[in-house]
Amino acid sequence: MTHRQGTAQQTTDAAASVPTTAPTRTAASDRRTLWLAIGGAALVALLAVLPLLAIDIPGVLPGPTYTPGTLQLLAYAMLIAALALSYRMMFGLAGLLSFGHALFFAAGAYGLGITLDAFAPVDWPSELIFLGSIVVTLVLGLVLAATVGALALRVTGISFAMVTLAFAQAGSVIIRRNPGGATGGDEGLSLDITNVPDALVGVLNTRNLYWVALGVLVFVYLVVLWVEKSRAGHVAEATRENELRLRVIGIRPYNVKLLVFIVASVLAAVAGMGYLLLQSGASPRVATADFTLTLLVIVVLGGVGYRWGAIVGGIVYTLLDQRLTALAGSDAIAALPDVLRIPLSEPLFILGTLFILVVLFLPGGIAGLPQRIRTGRKQHPAEAEEAADA
Repeated sequence: MTHRQGTAQQTTDAAASVPTTAPTRTAASDRRTLWLAIGGAALVALLAVLPLLAIDIPGVLPGPTYTPGTLQLLAYAMLIAALALSYRMMFGLAGLLSFGHALFFAAGAYGLGITLDAFAPVDWPSELIFLGSIVVTLVLGLVLAATVGALALRVTGISFAMVTLAFAQAGSVIIRRNPGGATGGDEGLSLDITNVPDALVGVLNTRNLYWVALGVLVFVYLVVLWVEKSRAGHVAEATRENELRLRVIGIRPYNVKLLVFIVASVLAAVAGMGYLLLQSGASPRVATADFTLTLLVIVVLGGVGYRWGAIVGGIVYTLLDQRLTALAGSDAIAALPDVLRIPLSEPLFILGTLFILVVLFLPGGIAGLPQRIRTGRKQHPAEAEEAADA
């Protein structure tokens, strides 16, 4: 009897201890999320005041952080990071390998430029025309994304990638053909500043364009976070892992994948509009499949399994691309022997080598490096939800 009572008491104690474990884990997860949110807000605040500071990082930045050249480079890096983040949502969340994501970035850039030019003769307030052009561009980007996604998602795998590639190639050809003189052809499209606010025009207003780029990056991140935490995001993730299982339980993955495709494409169009304002124009390169492959490299470089990995990858890749280009044309490289001068004078060679090294030795990308240091082992970026950022 004593043994039975002791066993019953142990069972009761074990059962009583189970409910307290889950709340403890939930509380720890909530605290971690809170600290990550505070850290993210502090980082955004630091980036917001960066143009007011005189921080100089030789070899990384072309000058102090308050100078127009440095602000333009940082703004461009943030726009590329926002674009990579939208691509990461499509590729990393839903498992959609698209070779045509640059089409929607170009649609945002060229769409806003063409719309502003079309509204230029209209005798309306310039602020109204500017906002109206943004709305029209977003609607056109939404229609284009829905059309391309509805057709491309009829197939899966490499067939889906080829269909998106075909649309991107068609868009690139149209831009280069310069129909009606609207796109500028190979010379690119210049921004008509007639109805653009004065605060966003000129070198002296680069600081404002920097803040616009930062706003675009924060907006894209919040939308991506909202989608991934929503029910549709969980279904998209489950679709990536096992689409057949979802079909068996009566869920239609097509609708969810189409939603993710459209949201990611519209976010790319938003980044494209920011690019047009920052660069005061757009070039045909932004519509090519090569540009999409660059986004894929950025996402893998940063870490597919992490949201902030796309941001880190975009900023690191852009800074390396810009600085390596300057280094390749320097006198120091020109004075080297041919065996060193030839490869070091090609920035793409160095970036490609870096990409190979990251894939071989950092499977989780740059963003997975802290987790790997903590655990002391290689970890797949999709392992344990605790490894992912908030």
